[in-house]
Amino acid sequence: MAKLFAILISLILCAACLAADKQTSDDVIYDQVRIKLSGDAVAKGGGFNVDVKQGVVTITGVAETERQKDRAGKLAKKVNGVKQVVNNLTVAKGGK
Repeated sequence: MAKLFAILISLILCAACLAADKQTSDDVIYDQVRIKLSGDAVAKGGGFNVDVKQGVVTITGVAETERQKDRAGKLAKKVNGVKQVVNNLTVAKGGK
């Protein structure tokens, strides 16, 4: 019984290690960033363009304020699998 338990624990640990090594695909990252941006009251990022290549997220478009731009970058960084965020949002004239 103890041997069976030890084998079972070993299999669970191996599966956990394999799952941890699996990288999140760019498509999944893209979807998660879009969801976070469009669902945030400050970022209001439904109109921003998002591109993901090998875990690097690039956000482009026009933000209404500097706060909105900063928030969009921070939200993107929180998505699992994101290695880097390139925040190329520009702030609209008159935006603070």
